[in-house]
Amino acid sequence: MIATAARLPLPDLPPGYSLVLLRERDDAFRHACGAAAQLGAGTLVWVRRFDLVEFAVVLEPEETLVSARRAFFPAMSALADAVGSACPPDKPVEFEWPGTLLFDRARLGGGRLGWPSDCRNDATPDWLVFGVMLLASKHNSGDPGLTPESTSLEDEECEFSHEGLIENFARNLMRGFHLWSEQGFGRVAEDYLSRLSLPGAKARATIAENGDLVLNRMGAEDDRLAFLPALQQVAWLDPLTGRPRL
Repeated sequence: MIATAARLPLPDLPPGYSLVLLRERDDAFRHACGAAAQLGAGTLVWVRRFDLVEFAVVLEPEETLVSARRAFFPAMSALADAVGSACPPDKPVEFEWPGTLLFDRARLGGGRLGWPSDCRNDATPDWLVFGVMLLASKHNSGDPGLTPESTSLEDEECEFSHEGLIENFARNLMRGFHLWSEQGFGRVAEDYLSRLSLPGAKARATIAENGDLVLNRMGAEDDRLAFLPALQQVAWLDPLTGRPRL
């Protein structure tokens, strides 16, 4: 590629957002978590690079931490909506619990959540950070036939731009929080659950007040998947590379 990532156009963010740009070797999520108290709500930190769509947004919740973590769900829905608007409509955009984003059942990347390490569950956190990484290209990742469980926006022939995806995400995130405020969390949960891929027998899924996933199957006891441990594990992220798993 002749152009450099630094020449990628800047996103036109909605009112209420501010943009922080980082170099290609930086980490948007880590930077946002480390500086969230100074950056303030609505700050979107973007690492401009071709191979990944990587950004993080700072939030300032008004609820206790155990409840505020549920901001993860409208943020994931906003991400799925942004990807879905840029990619072929005949292929599904889905979630693996809780934060892995699948496109046509292949792993594209995902979202993760950060909060102050010293904040108690019953206290209101000063900030939350929602971070995103998506594979924009697998150009330098070897033979794609050896990594069939993952895909990229380029491989799926998505008509996307980095700045366009970020703009779309930012608008949809505002919409998600507006729905939460006006219609309650149940409406937000519906959006997320409509895309959740559940293995095995069909079940009625709900999200508890602490974010746990509750599965009710006919004739069986409810299954409960804990939210907090799943957030902390970040299943889609390769800890060795700091990138989405291939």
